[in-house]
Amino acid sequence: MRKTATSPHPGHPVRHRARLLPGLLALSLGLGLGFLSPARAAEPAVAPATAPLPASPLARAFAAAWERQPLAAALPQRQDAARAQQEAADSLLAQPPSLDLSTRTDRYNRDRGAREVETGIALPLWLPGEKDGTRALADARKEALDARTLAARLQLAAELRSAWWAWQQAGQDQQVAQARADNAARLASDVERRMKAGDLSRADLNQAQGAQAAAQAALAESRVAALAAARRLQSLTGQPPKPADGPPQTEPEPAANALPGSLADEDGADAEGAATAIGHPLLQDLAQRSAVSRRALELASRQTRANPEIAISTRRDRSAAGEMTDQTWALALRLPFSSTPRNQARIAEANADLIEAETQLRLERQRLAQEGETARAQLDAARLQLAAAETRARLAAENRGVYDKAFRLGEADLPTRLRIELEAFEAERQAVRSRIQAAAALSQLRQALGLLPE
Repeated sequence: MRKTATSPHPGHPVRHRARLLPGLLALSLGLGLGFLSPARAAEPAVAPATAPLPASPLARAFAAAWERQPLAAALPQRQDAARAQQEAADSLLAQPPSLDLSTRTDRYNRDRGAREVETGIALPLWLPGEKDGTRALADARKEALDARTLAARLQLAAELRSAWWAWQQAGQDQQVAQARADNAARLASDVERRMKAGDLSRADLNQAQGAQAAAQAALAESRVAALAAARRLQSLTGQPPKPADGPPQTEPEPAANALPGSLADEDGADAEGAATAIGHPLLQDLAQRSAVSRRALELASRQTRANPEIAISTRRDRSAAGEMTDQTWALALRLPFSSTPRNQARIAEANADLIEAETQLRLERQRLAQEGETARAQLDAARLQLAAAETRARLAAENRGVYDKAFRLGEADLPTRLRIELEAFEAERQAVRSRIQAAAALSQLRQALGLLPE
């Protein structure tokens, strides 16, 4: 019988086999669990800080609306996935190791007791520069997720601001319509009393009651509009809006230089750096998308072939029953060939994404610059209109008081009194709408500057 040169105790082949397989299994688990990522200190659990409650009603409505968004619900899991990608990029192996087990026997044909057991482990290796490129891509995707979240919050803010100020305007219109209906009811009651006293005719009472009916119809229409606006806002926040006491609270005034001139500069040094300096969420989102495409292009240019592998295996065999078991070891290197068409497809795809992202970023910078200038002009015009509307409302209210007194004294006729009342109502409604439009224009300016509700 032959003696193996690799086995110091040829009389105990079973003992070697018992030691070998658990050792390779432990090695595989160690490479798969311990060597994939470098050892890191355990991070202490940090208790989530309680965010302070926003002061303004609009900011509180925005916080409630964001909690209902699908992106906000899935955000923790996406962040975990991004961190897992970063940890995978820090591993020592390009892919998890694989364990190969095989056995051969002649039991089903000659049955001479021939046995062969082979156990091995394959370790995928990084290509040159692939590890750094994978880590850079994972970091870029993590930052892109943060930028995407900010952009989604800003887009939600645009929708919420539109619904918020529409609801505010509908509520103010309803209050003005209610005041008009109350005044029309008092006037009709006064005309009816004077008609019974013989001071006015039946035709005058018909005119007063007709004006009262028109005011009631306008009030009913304003209630429906207010209800529809409230339902639209509730669909975003999930809560029925509560009318605030007093005039609606406006958002803080943005800084005069909140829109840098570099925003509209197409020939800036670096679009990604400019977006970061400006801080506009939409630009940051596009800039991070461009960064992801750039990192993907760099990684694709390095992944010219599949990952090579180092395989370590051992084989124990005997040719027949009763013979000595031999054990041999093998070290293998697997080098895949490159595939030019497949590599070119990945590189071309990544390059197309990069060109598209950079072009979209340049166009978005131009659009935001124009939108910011337009929003400032609209705010200035809304404030001028508000000043004129408030002046008109003040003068119309004075005229209403004068003609109301004159009508009570019999110095003015009813048609003139009704015309003055309608003019005062229209002036007051226009003043209220101008206040809402000025507040909405300020919100639109903050939206164009990338500022969230405060």
